[in-house]
Amino acid sequence: AAAAAMFTAAPMVGPAMAADPSQIVQNTAQQVIEIVKTKTGAARQAAILGVLQTNFDMPAMARAALGTHWNTATEQERARFLKAVATAEAKAYSERFGQYGGQTLTIGKVTPRKDAVIVDSRLNQTSGQPIKLEWEVRGDRITDVKVEGVSMVMTRRSDFNSYIQNHGGKVEPLVSELEARAAR
Repeated sequence: AAAAAMFTAAPMVGPAMAADPSQIVQNTAQQVIEIVKTKTGAARQAAILGVLQTNFDMPAMARAALGTHWNTATEQERARFLKAVATAEAKAYSERFGQYGGQTLTIGKVTPRKDAVIVDSRLNQTSGQPIKLEWEVRGDRITDVKVEGVSMVMTRRSDFNSYIQNHGGKVEPLVSELEARAAR
């Protein structure tokens, strides 16, 4: 499930599809599997950050995850938040991945929607049930992933909003916490 949860992003405003969405998803999965097979520690974290920055719309993901608090954040808080959220995500996922265990991704149905394409897939594991993943692709970037029906974007938004509400309704404590997570 950790491998499935790694594929996190958010809605992006952009042009119509510029590339084959199923190929974007397949290539991303292959890149992550190769990283997990060949890298550890800081090298793994840096490689995962590269995949996040290249294949996902991290700025749009961060804005969507921050929700209405984006509008109350200062420019400096926004810039720090964007950097911290990408670095913290890369660090978290690089640590969650264990050794490569033979996982494979099988692409299923591809469904065009009004402003995105949904790519259904299954993360096949060597033991246990496959994990259902639904990828949202806009333009040439992955913009959200639902793991067993749960949107990773909405999960982050709920977590971030709760943290902000528990810390005086301010964005700064969240930014500081994400920076601290990234630095640990």
